[in-house]
This record gives sequence, C-alpha cells and structure tokens, in this order.
Amino acid sequence: MDPVGFESHDHDHCISTALTVAEAECREKGLQLTPVRKRVLELLLSRHKAMGAYDVLETLREEGLGSQPPVAYRALDFLVTHGFAHRIERLNAFIACAHPGERHAPSFLICRGCSAVAEAPGRPAARALRGAAEDMGFVLERVMIEAEGLCPECAHEGSAA
Repeated sequence: MDPVGFESHDHDHCISTALTVAEAECREKGLQLTPVRKRVLELLLSRHKAMGAYDVLETLREEGLGSQPPVAYRALDFLVTHGFAHRIERLNAFIACAHPGERHAPSFLICRGCSAVAEAPGRPAARALRGAAEDMGFVLERVMIEAEGLCPECAHEGSAA
C-alpha cells in the first residue's frame, strides 16, 4: 500500500475509482449509499485534506441536502463505519479512505503548513506499538497513528526561505 495524498496523481480517476468501489461494496453488502452519503463521500474525495463535520454540513446546506448537524454526522458515521472514510482525531475532522475496499491499518501524515493529509501504511508502527504495550503488560485495544509535520511542498517552501 503506497501513501496517498502528497504526490501528483490523476485526482479525477482517484475520485471515480473510490466512488465505484463504495457503490459496489454497498450493493454487495446490502448497504444504502443514499444521495446524502454519496455526496458527503464526494466532498471528502474532492481533496486530500480533512474536512470538519460543519464544513460538510455547510456544503450540504448550500446544495439543499440538509441543514441540521445530524444529517452530516449520520453520513460521516456511515462512511467511517464501513471504511469509506477515516476520522482524523488530531483535527476532529474526516478524510476519504485512500484505499477503499482494501483491509488495512492506515496512519495519517498531517501537514501543519497546508493541512493536507496523506494516508500511509500503519501496520509496521502498530506492530511495534503492540509489542511495546505487551512488554509493559498493557492491553492495547485501538491504535490510531497520526503524525504532524510538513508535506514535500511545504518543506521545500520552508527550505527556500
């Protein structure tokens, strides 16, 4: 699994592929990808930056798809529950899954300069953390790996100054 978020790629293809995977998984599992849920996923896919629930709600309101917070929160909860999106705890925001349809344990690289978020493989770090926890007799129940720093573009801009 390659990191997604900081490198150049065909973003339209990225969006259409993720939507196709989500629609297929919903059909296969008997889940309803309602118009609001689909639109929220499209919003999250439209950029590789995390969006807060109220940012999502504002767009839904402007498009006439709902004006009350539960509308956005229910859609986001559905997307996270079924692996189409992730919650970024550090930002109290959400991002579309960069590897929909794949079983994975992501970690998130958050740029403090431009707020871009990349989803990277998290299994190696999670294994190391589980080992450390085990050595201390700690029962690890959930691992969320989020790292903050500078994306390549912001790091380059900083070194040019």
